[in-house]
Amino acid sequence: MEDWQNGGFGLYIHWPFCQAKCPYCDFNSHVAATIDQSAWERAYLSEIERVSRETSGRVLNTVFFGGGTPSLMDPELVNAILSKVRDCWTLANDVEITLEANPTSVEAGRFQGYRDAGVNRVSMGIQSLHDEDLKRLGRLHSVSEARKAFDIARNTFDRVSFDLIYARQGQTPDAWRAELREALSMAVDHLSLYQLTIEQGTAFGDRYDRGLLRGLPSDDSAADMYFVTQEECEKAGMPAYEVSNHAQNGSESRHNLIYWRYGDYAGIGPGAHGRLTLAGQKYAIDTPLAPAQWLKSVDQNGHGENPRETVSGYDQAIEYLMMGLRITEGIDIARISSLLGQDFTIENKYLIEDDFVRIENGRLSVTQKGRPVLNAIIRDLIPDF
Repeated sequence: MEDWQNGGFGLYIHWPFCQAKCPYCDFNSHVAATIDQSAWERAYLSEIERVSRETSGRVLNTVFFGGGTPSLMDPELVNAILSKVRDCWTLANDVEITLEANPTSVEAGRFQGYRDAGVNRVSMGIQSLHDEDLKRLGRLHSVSEARKAFDIARNTFDRVSFDLIYARQGQTPDAWRAELREALSMAVDHLSLYQLTIEQGTAFGDRYDRGLLRGLPSDDSAADMYFVTQEECEKAGMPAYEVSNHAQNGSESRHNLIYWRYGDYAGIGPGAHGRLTLAGQKYAIDTPLAPAQWLKSVDQNGHGENPRETVSGYDQAIEYLMMGLRITEGIDIARISSLLGQDFTIENKYLIEDDFVRIENGRLSVTQKGRPVLNAIIRDLIPDF
């Protein structure tokens, strides 16, 4: 079975730099006045070689440049990384190579350079189609800049996705429906639609705690926006295949599906995570968060990782459950039973009786009714022993 139990094998490259820090963002991103891209190139290439030695013989299905803002990377750096990747692994015939981009850092020449390097999919952080809301979200681009950048992407790459955030301050379900219809008229093949969540440790989190983040929609209104999202995307032929992700059939993000199907993936760069099965043991891998610390570790220690942790069969089962139930295809009951070392059973019978989950063809999935309360369902499904 291998190919990491049908989940596939992917490579994540983390570029930690942004032009500015967005107030809602809790990702590992940093603002720097100058960036020595040649130092980053040396470190990335060294790490790719090291990880490839551990995973030799595997077919690489996907590469994903995330961040941060990877569209701040020089095309020459992306080219050097992808050349090294091709030297180190056999690539799948339909390899998906995605790069995240912000509209402020998009130039036609830069995008052409990424395409020439081998990037074949772009994911763009647009976030809103209203200028006032973009300012509130701390974004540096305007709607017209976003549209121009999106047009460049669409004319350069066959596959283009973009992100929007809903349940924003002052937003109503009707306003979101109108904005979403506009987005769907622009969309190529994939949309990521996230409900605004206020994370502790972010600028928004601090404002919220001080009572200064006014006009957030009520829980009921936010739920209405979720249902509007499902309805409009299905009508447009881009149904949800994951809680926040919508695509035309066949245009799903293959890289993210590796996470959700609990495949293997290597993470390279500061703050990157990985899950690798080596000699029959699954390892959880993470890296130092600070960019300078990660570079120093690669240079001095010959690797950019924190100490690895083994993942027990029970913990693998829980991770598979938590990731796999996010996607509409759900999880394979035989696989989770194998990880647990005993039959997986549903103790809380109401989940099936009240149509929150269903079992079909040996797979467990969350129904449309269950998706808005997914976290509660997962808590009730976790086997306790």
